Amino acid sequence: MPEHRVGTQEEFDAALEGLRVKEKELTHRGDDNTREREELPWVEVEKDYEFQTVDGKASLADLFDGRSQLMIYHFMFGPDWNAGCPVCSSIADSLAPQAPHLGARDVTLLLSSRGPVEKLQGYKERMGWDLPWVSAATDFHGDLGFYSTEEELRPFLESGKIPPTVTQNAEMCGTDVAGYVAEGPGLSVYALDDGTVYRTYVTTSRGLEAAMAFYQLLDRVPKGRNESATEPLWIRRHDEYQTG
Repeated sequence: MPEHRVGTQEEFDAALEGLRVKEKELTHRGDDNTREREELPWVEVEKDYEFQTVDGKASLADLFDGRSQLMIYHFMFGPDWNAGCPVCSSIADSLAPQAPHLGARDVTLLLSSRGPVEKLQGYKERMGWDLPWVSAATDFHGDLGFYSTEEELRPFLESGKIPPTVTQNAEMCGTDVAGYVAEGPGLSVYALDDGTVYRTYVTTSRGLEAAMAFYQLLDRVPKGRNESATEPLWIRRHDEYQTG
């Protein structure tokens, strides 16, 4: 544990009270952001995307499963990978228990990847998730910026500055660096109104932290996230952590 200032109970209470004021301000700013999301203009999804499910082919409208709102997590699992991205897996760990609650509020939650359905289902069983998982054509992920071609990635791949986390995660997925960074994580949201599908929200990168509950908890312990940009990321699939 790093050295840290030790104070009195009175000093702790005063500092904590000041922090709570800032936390409440942050909560109010979050409420403002939520209102802005709700006011975003919807855009009609005109392309006929096709998905493979355990029950056969499906359209984007089919994925709503009788509800009017659809939330899709774009899970990094390439067609030739042996396993899903460990970071995406940690996100799915947080998402899976939320599906029944979202369903009660007219929202269908599912995962989408470019990998074949058979691989996705096998990995899903290993992880113990009870979430629908569809295999999507490349353009569905690519149109949102969640898939990149090797040509698009060439400057990064030839830069000589590949972060250690990328190399590590590529090995954990059974692919190379180019194959790993071709995939991208993201969240996209849709509404179905009178038979027409509209895209209503898209986010990626730190916008996904809402689905990474463990980070919010780590932000409240003494060592925090304790991550380094020069070292591989600590995150593993939940059945790969060593205990003891």
